[in-house]
Amino acid sequence: MKKLLTLAALAGLAAVAYVAYQQFNSRQAEQDLWTEATSMPDLR
Repeated sequence: MKKLLTLAALAGLAAVAYVAYQQFNSRQAEQDLWTEATSMPDLR
């Protein structure tokens, strides 16, 4: 029974870590897009 609870806890922890990772990537992509949209064009 303890093994099952441990496995469930680890699965929950992995799910939380995955969601946090996805949110970080989403925020980073939005920040990159915003930076590109608001930066001065390279007119060389």
